[in-house]
Amino acid sequence: MKYVVILGDGMADRPLDELSGRTPLEAADIPAMDFLARNGDVGLVNTIPGGMSPGSDVANLSVLGYDPSVYYTGRSPLEAVSMGVSLGPNDIAMRCNLVTLSDSPAIEDAIMVDYSAGEISTDEARLLISALREEFRSENVDLFPGVSYRHCLVLRNAETGSKCTPPHDISGHLVKEHLPKGRYGELLLGLMERSREILRSHPVNLSRIERGLHPANACWFWGEGTSPSLPLFRDKFGIDGSVISAVDLVKGIGICAGMRAPEVPGATGNINTNFRGKADCALEQLTNGADFVFIHIEAPDECGHQGNALDKTRAIELIDRDVLRRVIDGLEKSGCDYSILLLPDHPTPVSLRTHTSDPVPFVLYRSNEEGTKHAEHFTESHAANTGLFVSKGHELMKKLILKMPNE
Repeated sequence: MKYVVILGDGMADRPLDELSGRTPLEAADIPAMDFLARNGDVGLVNTIPGGMSPGSDVANLSVLGYDPSVYYTGRSPLEAVSMGVSLGPNDIAMRCNLVTLSDSPAIEDAIMVDYSAGEISTDEARLLISALREEFRSENVDLFPGVSYRHCLVLRNAETGSKCTPPHDISGHLVKEHLPKGRYGELLLGLMERSREILRSHPVNLSRIERGLHPANACWFWGEGTSPSLPLFRDKFGIDGSVISAVDLVKGIGICAGMRAPEVPGATGNINTNFRGKADCALEQLTNGADFVFIHIEAPDECGHQGNALDKTRAIELIDRDVLRRVIDGLEKSGCDYSILLLPDHPTPVSLRTHTSDPVPFVLYRSNEEGTKHAEHFTESHAANTGLFVSKGHELMKKLILKMPNE
C-alpha cells in the first residue's frame, strides 16, 4: 500500500459575493477531487487544538500526525531546520519577512502594504538579506536567507517572550499597534528601523520600483521558537516517507520527522509553482522506496492572503488537474494499492485575508476499498453534511495509515 497526502494550504474558505455566494472550492472545476468524494470518506477535521493560533505550523504538524500541544516549539525553528541553520539549546529562531511598508518618516505611521514584498524573487531577496546581514550580524544576532520573502533571524543565548504579529494578519493596516513588544521588542524594533534605512536605496529595490513592483523596504520579525524535537515518522507509523513542498516550514517538519525533502525545480510557493513537477516528484519517491508522500501546495493560501478569489479558485483547479489527477493516473499505472488523503490545513478566507481555526473538509480514498461517508462534491458544506468529524487533527494520520475506524 502506498499513502499520499495532498494538502492545499488554506484551501477552505467562506461564501463570497464575487463567486455568486460560493466558496472557491464550490466554484472550482475539480473532477478528480469530486471523484474521491463520491468514492471515499468525506468529513471535517479540526486541525487546530483549542487555544493555539491557526498557523500553518500548528496545522501541518497536526495533519502529519503530531499533536501540536505536545510537540510545537514555534514556527521559525522548523523553517531553520530546512535552511540548514543550526540552533543551540539556548538559541531563538524568528521568521524574517521582507515586506513592503508605506513610505513614512516613522515606522509607527507606516501601513503594511504587502507582507511578501510582491512575492519577491529568491535571487533578489538573497542580495537584500546579504546586505542586512552585514549590518545586523554580531555575537548574538544572525540572519539567514530562505526562499522568496521568507528568511530567518537567530538570537543566540536568548529566551522566548517576545510578542510579534504575523504580517499577513495586518495587510492594509497601520502597523503601530503591532510592532514587536515583550522581551526583545526593543531590539527587534531597532533592527526593523535599521532595515528601512538599508533597504530604501538598495539597487534591488530601485530596480523593482522602476518596474512597477513593490520594494522590499523593511524586515518584519515574528514566529519565535526554540529547537524542535519530533519522534521519527517511521517509529510512529512504521513506514518511510518524503515531504514535497516549496516552503521551509513544511520541509523542516518533514526533516525533523526523519523524512526526505527533495527539491522540485520551479517550486515557488505561489500560484506560479511547478504543480506537475510536484506530482512527478511524488511518484518518483514512491517508485524509489518511499511508502508515504506528503505533497504540500502553498498557492491557495497565498491567494487567500492577497484577497484574490479568482486566483484561489484557479489554484484549486490546478491542484486538481496537475497534482491530484496526475498522481492518481501514475498510481493506477503502477498497479499498486494506494490511499489518498486530500485536505487543507486551515481556512484562509479571502474576505479576511488571514487564517481561521474552523474545521476543514477532508476526503480519504482507498483504491481497494469503498468508503462509507460519500459526498457528491468535495466542498466545505458537503463535508459538513456527512456527519463524519475528527476532533483531533493529529489522529487523522492514524485513519490513513493504521485504519483507525470512523468516529
